[in-house]
Amino acid sequence: MRRWNGWGDESTSMDLPQSAGAFLSQVVGKGQQLADSALANVIKAVPSSRLPEHPLVSTDAEERVRHAKGQSLPDYLAMRSGEISCFPDGVCFPENCQDVKAILAYAKNHNIELIPYGGGTSVAGHINPKQSQRPILTVDMSRMNQLLHLDENSQIATFGAGTPGPMVEAQLLARGYTLGHFPQSFELSTIGGWVASRSSGQQSLRYGRIEQLFAGGNIETFAGSLDVPTFPASSAGPDLRELLLGSEGRFGILTQVKVRVSKVAEAERFSVIFFPNWQSASQFCKDSVQQRIGLSMLRVSNAIETQTQLKLAGHENQIKWLERYLSLRGCGEGKCMLTFGLTGSKQQISASKKQLTAVVKKYKGVNTGEMLGKKWQANRFRSPYLRDALWQQGYVVDTFETATDWGNVDSLMAQVEDEIRHGLKDDNEKVHVFTHLSHVYSQGCSLYTTYVYRNGSSYQETLKRWQTLKHLASNTIVNNAGTISHQHGVGKDHAPYLHVEKGELGMKVLENLVEHFDSNQQLNPGTLLE
Repeated sequence: MRRWNGWGDESTSMDLPQSAGAFLSQVVGKGQQLADSALANVIKAVPSSRLPEHPLVSTDAEERVRHAKGQSLPDYLAMRSGEISCFPDGVCFPENCQDVKAILAYAKNHNIELIPYGGGTSVAGHINPKQSQRPILTVDMSRMNQLLHLDENSQIATFGAGTPGPMVEAQLLARGYTLGHFPQSFELSTIGGWVASRSSGQQSLRYGRIEQLFAGGNIETFAGSLDVPTFPASSAGPDLRELLLGSEGRFGILTQVKVRVSKVAEAERFSVIFFPNWQSASQFCKDSVQQRIGLSMLRVSNAIETQTQLKLAGHENQIKWLERYLSLRGCGEGKCMLTFGLTGSKQQISASKKQLTAVVKKYKGVNTGEMLGKKWQANRFRSPYLRDALWQQGYVVDTFETATDWGNVDSLMAQVEDEIRHGLKDDNEKVHVFTHLSHVYSQGCSLYTTYVYRNGSSYQETLKRWQTLKHLASNTIVNNAGTISHQHGVGKDHAPYLHVEKGELGMKVLENLVEHFDSNQQLNPGTLLE
């Protein structure tokens, strides 16, 4: 059973070692727990639905609660406290394109706002209803979850837009294929959501981001059906795929997604290298990618994240021996941990390893082999469960991400971390903040920053602290040559900062597109564009 007020399945959790409490008390202070609300009490607060009856629509109160929020920190606090300001008036579960068309007609006839809903994993407010004079209907795509067609000749697979990550891979694996798109939200997020938010998977170095994998598909709009054909390449004007990519439900509802798939690789290896300092580690990343070494993944943690991961790993004796060994090899204080993946045939992996050896030596890296890499692989989708584990000890954790060119990486990371680290000084509160590069390109890389702080004395105070930090981070990013989002999309939370990146004319283009497809502003209003 999926948690109603947290991440993932109720049967899955992530335990922190005993040492975690002492470490967190040292870096930010002793945690303060807040009382959780019960689901039954929240259900009682759901108002009567304003929707006219329709055979596809459910107005069940619990369904409306479970579709009221995504997975951002404000969403999490709202669910934990039970203080949810707005619920959808109903939820529908279309099973095919005809159902989606019927829902659009119903919405048009009754002036209803629609919110497309994939896996509910948004961390930017995409799927949250806002107070409105009009009824609000959430369109849950989870029943459109099948592999509809696989063209093995062209290696193009067609999926229902509501297919979650595990079902995408399971249905392809049965035929010997993979999409290779593994975002951290893989367990719950959907292929339609990946397209709508321009998602990036952990192994994008090999398979590409979703914009490289997305070949075409169908979107149903108030203006009609838009079918985007698949071509290997085209110079026939602007690429209509871009209308669907990053559209975040503002133009229509994605129903079918066609993607470029690959044969399952013969072998895959994940390993960990430690470098003496941040400069060595980041330069290793840049050189490896610019030399086009056949890596499938690179992730490098800065010194504070490396220290935090080792402190929270448990197994204190083994960690002590590892640190002693690394220190003898020149990786002491300030060391940075890098995880990399090699995917392909055994010959390809062997060739890539030989190429890597010279670069590792150049930057004085210490390769610790595959043991830590296998541990990362086994837990690669469990990090979201950390939020619940920290919550039980009285802390909140959140993340934000951006991307920038190589010449700006160090400066932007330092500015953003400094703003966050001192962001709550007026409250006399400490913030623990650290960063890793999770996606690397020849031109630059992503910066993925995590921060932890203590709960306030109330939910309102805890949320206010988040609002302060979120604004500081977002403002610093967009005014210092970073994108407001590398992989999480815009949603409602990032919409106020989008104009800095797009400019006046760019924003006008987006507004005109929304006007064309949805002149009455019924599709996910407030998302992407304020």
